[in-house]
Amino acid sequence: MPNLLLSLRRWLNHFLISALLIGLAVGPIEAVQALDTSSGVGLQDKALFQERVDYTLTNQSGHDFHGQDLRNTSFAGAVGRGGDFSAADLHGAIFTQGAFADADFRGADLSDALMDRADFTGTDLREALLSGVIASGSSFAGARIEGADFSDALLDRDDVRRLCQDAEGVHPGTGVATRDSLGC
Repeated sequence: MPNLLLSLRRWLNHFLISALLIGLAVGPIEAVQALDTSSGVGLQDKALFQERVDYTLTNQSGHDFHGQDLRNTSFAGAVGRGGDFSAADLHGAIFTQGAFADADFRGADLSDALMDRADFTGTDLREALLSGVIASGSSFAGARIEGADFSDALLDRDDVRRLCQDAEGVHPGTGVATRDSLGC
């Protein structure tokens, strides 16, 4: 039990630091306000008691999220292998350290999602909108990306090189070629 509590505490500290970094990108005033606990409600409380369903550290393998509104939802540390996220609105969602191998994200809006250190091996990202995602340290090996838009995405150089080998098509909503969005 002490190991579980220590692991949870480490994860929560990482989550809070990530949230602080995201807040700093938005603006220093908002980040400071988010951490202000003088009213009894701080970032940790807001993260734990948000209105949206929180899938953090859960197993969602094979679940059907097709077409659902999942904006700003947390899947941090979650397992979603083989899940159906096609046509879902996942704008601003958090996938940090998640495992989504072989999941279906066709036509999903993943714009501004935090996808760092996550496994998207064999994932179907055809016609997905990935503009502004942060996906450093993630794996996209074998992902299908025809028609995906990665504009302004933060990806590892090796991932970009591998994705460029298979990049083709144009995103139906933005009209941006996949190769152009990756900077191939």
